[in-house]
Amino acid sequence: MAIIITDECINCGACEPECPNTAIYEGADDWRYADGTDLEGTVVLPNGKQVDANETQEPVSDEIYYIVPDKCTECKGFHEEPQCAAVCPVDCCVPDEDHVESEETLLAKQSFMHKE
Repeated sequence: MAIIITDECINCGACEPECPNTAIYEGADDWRYADGTDLEGTVVLPNGKQVDANETQEPVSDEIYYIVPDKCTECKGFHEEPQCAAVCPVDCCVPDEDHVESEETLLAKQSFMHKE
């Protein structure tokens, strides 16, 4: 499952540079599928949704740091545990019950975003 940042976030920003998928953004910042990935142009995501990877997307939150569920892999393929949760000083990076994915799905998503 993806990780979510709860409203207990103190906006310290410790999590943002730790994300290997560039799935974490500061509140109110636009985001793109291409940010920190190998995705470019029109792509079909593993969930079947077609997007322009370079097109800016609306922020998930206007007030606190947020994680884009489509880009979060819980650091599978990179680390043993989600790095955002490991560095968060207030433990507000928690599993997102609304975005439950198997380890196989998370690894496939990681491989899709990082073609190397």
